Amino acid sequence: MNAQLPDRWWTALRWLLGALMLWAAVSKLANPTKFLSSIYAYETPVPQSLLQVVVVVLPWLELLSGLLLIANVWSETALAVVTGLLVIFVLATGQAWARGLDISCGCFNLEIFGADRMATLSKFLESASFAFFRNLVLVFLAGMLLRKRLREI
Repeated sequence: MNAQLPDRWWTALRWLLGALMLWAAVSKLANPTKFLSSIYAYETPVPQSLLQVVVVVLPWLELLSGLLLIANVWSETALAVVTGLLVIFVLATGQAWARGLDISCGCFNLEIFGADRMATLSKFLESASFAFFRNLVLVFLAGMLLRKRLREI
């Protein structure tokens, strides 16, 4: 991405990241039990009590960050949080993929789009391998947007 892109492109990118954070948050808040199961499936050496805290806090952090990005309020802070979360997601999905875990990333609820009728596509979009690459791209985009915003200050 070039810093010379028109402002409308940067605004669209900020809105895209905000919408993705909102979708992820609402998906998790709508079914916290399913999200907790997804988190447990990563088989990390983290205590279950800490994972339960993550299940409660993460969706609200995503929701707040998404709203701030869309509203363009405290956007530098929201972008820093989103970028940090995406780096963590890259690490989590990357280790799951490297270990060959056949799990759903737990990122988005595709059932709201009737993805249960498209089970193969849904399984691929929620796979750790696809989530890893998706998150890499999103880290890059969020980082570029954060860099641009910090230069404007």
